[in-house]
Amino acid sequence: MADLAFARHLARIVVRGVSSGREVEIDGLGTFHPDPSGFRFEPPPPRVFLAYGCEDRQAVSRLYDELRQSGFGPWMDVRRLLPGQNWPRAIENAIDTADFFVPCFSRRSVAKRGGFQAELRYALDCARRVPLDSIYLVPLRLDDCRVPRVIQREFQYIDLFPDWENGTSRLKQVLRRPQHQEK
Repeated sequence: MADLAFARHLARIVVRGVSSGREVEIDGLGTFHPDPSGFRFEPPPPRVFLAYGCEDRQAVSRLYDELRQSGFGPWMDVRRLLPGQNWPRAIENAIDTADFFVPCFSRRSVAKRGGFQAELRYALDCARRVPLDSIYLVPLRLDDCRVPRVIQREFQYIDLFPDWENGTSRLKQVLRRPQHQEK
């Protein structure tokens, strides 16, 4: 009964927002857009978690912007975490709900201890729950670095160097592939 009351309340909020000419986005569900016939619903774009070492923030910010402009839903800590938010919990939730996990390797990040390594280990655990024929983990190399053996053994990676355009094009191709997975 409480679920029905919540659904009705949510429906009223959506109708009120769309009726006033605004888009109403419900995280994880999609966006309701005003339309001459009432509203148009658009499911969320593929969610892409971007993992990186802090030294690579500039390159990953560029990738974030490019993915967003191409219609994807990238997630990057400095762009999505809110002040005061419990960041370890938010990051784990973002990895859990991501359609794709994209670790960005560089000479600086592969040998460094810290959050990048923890996110990578957590994502490898999440990848075990994804059907074998589905793509979840898509490693990128930002420079000519060695990819960790555990990644090399199981996953094909994409190089964003020396040709950034070609690398990002390959990444977008993978992210657009239909996935046959239930999360």
